[in-house]
Amino acid sequence: MATPPRFDVVAIGNAIVDVMAPASDGDVERLGLAKGGMTLVDEPRAQELYAAMGPAREISGGSAANTLAGLAALGAQCAFIGQVADDQLGEVFAHDIRAGGIGFATAPRAAQPATARCLIFVTPDGQRTMNTFLGASQFLPADALDDALIADAAVLYLEGYLWDPAEPREAMRRAIAAARGAGRTVAFTLSDSFVIARHGDDFRALIADHAIDILFANEHELAALTGEADFHAGIAALAPHVPTLVVTRSEQGAHAVSHGQAAHVAAVPVAHVVDTTGAGDLFAAGFLFGHVRGLPLETCLQLGAICAGEIITHYGARPEADLKALTADLLSAR
Repeated sequence: MATPPRFDVVAIGNAIVDVMAPASDGDVERLGLAKGGMTLVDEPRAQELYAAMGPAREISGGSAANTLAGLAALGAQCAFIGQVADDQLGEVFAHDIRAGGIGFATAPRAAQPATARCLIFVTPDGQRTMNTFLGASQFLPADALDDALIADAAVLYLEGYLWDPAEPREAMRRAIAAARGAGRTVAFTLSDSFVIARHGDDFRALIADHAIDILFANEHELAALTGEADFHAGIAALAPHVPTLVVTRSEQGAHAVSHGQAAHVAAVPVAHVVDTTGAGDLFAAGFLFGHVRGLPLETCLQLGAICAGEIITHYGARPEADLKALTADLLSAR
């Protein structure tokens, strides 16, 4: 029998500093950006886009790190594994994540490239167009992992974006083995359709090998992974092969199937959508918070919807309102 874990969730992901600025649709078109998507860029392109931005706000980000920030704000015990460089942005990232109460002990990388950054152009409709220079984050080596740390967490949460570069992909495979060996739960977020286009066969193999216990996707990623354009057909095709499948649908809410039980919740009404950056990340935070506390599937979805609803009311992918207060009534009813 597995020993009780010290941490609720340990996550592996890109260690990124987000740089966000408002932009018009004309700006997005003029710069040749794919509105609403995420594009990988090299360092010269990152510098070009940064120069074209208006007044910007910088805050530590990265998909899995955002999820941990939400979990920590809810009261969960968390730790993060990710690679930064030994530079100013690396120091910013490390300070921010530790200040949020999240354990972070990965040693900075001395060599180039620089710490990763994501340049985010936010249009008036709340859509975010992300341009990511992965920098040092894509050089996380397997020997940077602390197997004991992974074994000491109830859930290992893996960010699909980080599957793209070879070195961290092998680190994540090792992490899965460590979690499995300790009898822990493995959760995986697909992150983006472009990741599935490049590594869908890997993800399908992980599912077939029963290496994933909780799979997070949005409806577009579900279609990309299953080849089913119809949402319900995609759910039917994938749910039997994953113990818990969670799929978000933006304003149409979210759907989950766990061990044959299905649940659906509506999106939390928001008066004005400011920035959708991190909505999926914070949804995962709320869901996992409920999961590690053994709450019913529908309650886990409701927690996710509340957290996602908070994050889209302001710029940035880290919560600004008190998530404990926002979820208090729901949790007190359990």
